[in-house]
Amino acid sequence: MTYPGAHPAERTAILHADTGRTVTFGELDSRSDALARFFRDAGVARGDTVAFLADNVPEVFELYWAAHRSGLYVTGLNHHLTPAEIGAILVDSDAKALVVSPARGELAAAALRTAPAVGITLTTDDGAGGTGTYEQAIVAGAAAAPLTSQPLGATMLYSSGTTGRPKGIRPPLSGRQVDEPGDTVVAMASSLYGIDESTVYYSPAPVYHAAPLRWVPAVNALGGTVVLRDRFDAEQTLRDIEEYRITAGQFVPTMFVRLLKLPEEVRRSADVSSMRTAIHAAASCPVEVKQRMLDWWGDVVYEYYSSTELNGVSAIDPATWRAHPGSVGRAIVGTPHVCDETGAELPAGEAGLLYFERDAVAFEYHRDPEKTRAAQHPSHELWTTTGDVGYLDEDGFLYLTDRRAFTIISGGVNIYPQEIENALALHPAILDAAVIGLPDEEWGQSVTAVVQPAPTATPCPELAEEIVTFLGERIARFKVPRRVLFTDDLPRTPTGKLVKGALVERYSTAAP
Repeated sequence: MTYPGAHPAERTAILHADTGRTVTFGELDSRSDALARFFRDAGVARGDTVAFLADNVPEVFELYWAAHRSGLYVTGLNHHLTPAEIGAILVDSDAKALVVSPARGELAAAALRTAPAVGITLTTDDGAGGTGTYEQAIVAGAAAAPLTSQPLGATMLYSSGTTGRPKGIRPPLSGRQVDEPGDTVVAMASSLYGIDESTVYYSPAPVYHAAPLRWVPAVNALGGTVVLRDRFDAEQTLRDIEEYRITAGQFVPTMFVRLLKLPEEVRRSADVSSMRTAIHAAASCPVEVKQRMLDWWGDVVYEYYSSTELNGVSAIDPATWRAHPGSVGRAIVGTPHVCDETGAELPAGEAGLLYFERDAVAFEYHRDPEKTRAAQHPSHELWTTTGDVGYLDEDGFLYLTDRRAFTIISGGVNIYPQEIENALALHPAILDAAVIGLPDEEWGQSVTAVVQPAPTATPCPELAEEIVTFLGERIARFKVPRRVLFTDDLPRTPTGKLVKGALVERYSTAAP
């Protein structure tokens, strides 16, 4: 894995578009080196964990490289969690240090009351030119003795928690040095997407999530420049692509939907000609949404499927996707197997629980052997699942249908909400939608659509009937929701995943 010091010191590694701040490769190298030395002198040893609770600020990636050049784990904390939930992750990960951006200071203080083992808390600059404890640590580290060895660290990530409490994934340290090759994401970025020193990569997603925390450093490792945004905004994204001549970026399907729902004149006037690679992952993309993005941006929309656990990876390029619409591609890491509830392998075309076979155990959930065993195939220890349901076609292309935990069983029939949500995605009166199963005395579960109307739409019985009719023309009748409920918001993670447990809880006791 190439590290920032291998690239010309004066070139821009990260541009924070919201503030205009730039970090050169030389600064990223020297500041991460100084922070690594500070941690070493403070007693943070190889195999220990450092965490961050921060907005999308460049310091996160200084911390990332400090950990990765000194054999530490780095853990990102979702600032949408409660103090108790954040404290639980700090305790579970054995975090020895926490880096906090000023806007998250109050949340961090509350979380730290339940995590007394975190001995070091560093607050980053507030942007006003002050000298926070983080900057003091950089100064102290720069004055310390050089690192004589730079063992490669790792990310210790936590699952998004959409189907339960977040689970920690702590991979074993590789034993390599930071400048040795072998990183999966760096290899994918280079071989699949052509990321190199000419790349200008756009990253508006929360940096605590697996994709930005892995892909931004991978782009920097290959010499590319990252344009970092605090959050995604559809119109701002189009302006940024034109202004910064963005060549690559990572998106999630909800971002595509927001882009496609911009006024036609806004989309038509946008200059996206610089884009070479628009990568999407994290959630399945409705076929119509992706088709329209390809028609608009051209054959630059690439997809990969993976998980926080990285137990398997599939990928597909635009031309291949056009021949296999809806597929997430063929496996490039691990061998996929689709199995029924007993563990028996299913033939091509039949949907079941997706396992990936590796030549070694792909992951363990930290301090949770029960969940680790539950993720393993009943007969094959090296086959693991993260709970996704899908099928393989005769040519080995993988199609996802939903999460096992989200499957609705109505009248004894399995119904996959994702198919219905995909059909709803581009209805002009719908801003966002989720489909859940609610308790039903007759059917076991009743298929229910929860719809967030577009700003120009009025929730009413007539709109509900219009939505039902719309769906009846696109999917089998037995899948059409029996009820349409309206809401002002849907609980999604910032990476686009629906937190359906919260929706089911909200509506299970509500009046029909």
